[in-house]
Amino acid sequence: MANVVISSAAQLLQSAGLSLGETQWLTITQERVNLFAEATGDHQWIHVDPVKAADGPFGTCIAHGYLTLSLVNQFLPSLLDVENLAMGVNYGCDKVRFPAAVPVGSRLRGRGEIIAVEANGNTVQAVIRVSVEIEGSERPACVVDTISRYSFNAAGL
Repeated sequence: MANVVISSAAQLLQSAGLSLGETQWLTITQERVNLFAEATGDHQWIHVDPVKAADGPFGTCIAHGYLTLSLVNQFLPSLLDVENLAMGVNYGCDKVRFPAAVPVGSRLRGRGEIIAVEANGNTVQAVIRVSVEIEGSERPACVVDTISRYSFNAAGL
């Protein structure tokens, strides 16, 4: 279940500045990193070779930055549920940053905030900032402003 539920276009249009709280923790395993490497073709040793990575700059394998970014797609539904939709689409992202590396074995969670909302024709566009936090770290692994467009059905208008 999501931390915040929005049921109408009017409610979404009034939600700028709303904190969405945080998700449950997710452990980053070497298996997940290896599967991401297979899916993307990025087999750099800092991600997939624990022996070599032990002597590298991080002392262990680290998750790909884009793996960390992709977890935002998993975290968003736990942060926000927009009901009464005819359709919702990902429109893009702004300001993607990777302030800290994610060592394998770390636990991550998403923290969200609705930054901006505007009517856009027959849709409502929302910018949601998701910070991917590393347990025990002062700096987040990733900060991204996601952009979504929502078309509401008759019940949500």
